[in-house]
Amino acid sequence: MRIARIAHPDGVAFVTIEGDDGAEVAAEVAEHPFGKPTFTGRRWPLADTRLLAPILPSKIVCVGKNYADHAKEMGGQAPANPVIFLKPSTTVIGPGAAIKLPADSSRVDFEGELAVIIGMPCRDVPAARAKDVILGYTIANDVTARDQQQADGQWTRAKGHDTFCPLGPWISTGVDADDLRLRTTVDGELKQDSRTSLLLHDIPSVIEWVSRVMTLLPGDVILTGTPAGVGPITAGQEVSVSIEGLGTLTNPVANR
Repeated sequence: MRIARIAHPDGVAFVTIEGDDGAEVAAEVAEHPFGKPTFTGRRWPLADTRLLAPILPSKIVCVGKNYADHAKEMGGQAPANPVIFLKPSTTVIGPGAAIKLPADSSRVDFEGELAVIIGMPCRDVPAARAKDVILGYTIANDVTARDQQQADGQWTRAKGHDTFCPLGPWISTGVDADDLRLRTTVDGELKQDSRTSLLLHDIPSVIEWVSRVMTLLPGDVILTGTPAGVGPITAGQEVSVSIEGLGTLTNPVANR
């Protein structure tokens, strides 16, 4: 199932996406997409709607340096345990919305990532049960003001600017995310090309680690880390992150 949030002629709704490519239909979900969805009966051609970020999380938990090649390119050792940080909910934007470059940063980088969407309240989840608490997966771009990250020594400012967490195009359920190809392009030029099987800390172990620290709520997002190949983006460019079986998330880049 593909779960999305759309802007339609009468407002905003959660929907499921049905049909073949190019002829998709959005079927409205009543209330929220957690648990077994119920439908209102309203439907729109997807082409007549606008895709929004598929979820508005209470928090975004991110895992740093979770691919060995990215840890190496950043000049550090791969961590023995997951290194986690938070992005505020105000960083979230949807497909097609502009990543806005702050005036006080001289270098902003893309970071294509697999995102996990939590489906139920949970805490102290053992790795063996981690997949029971997952609603599905989507695509993320952990946009980072690299100069601010290096200057500050901690990552809140660099990762926390408005628009620095594009998500989408939808949440895919029932997906095996253990070995999916991830690619990032800038203006069509391939920059990142890796697989989720290369995660140093896999999704179940990350959920176990994070849920020992904090309660996860329905709709919360975990960003699993980015592979090597990160680099700068500038106003006027377009960034696309594609993950096998999940689709493509594309965002233009503009100055704030």
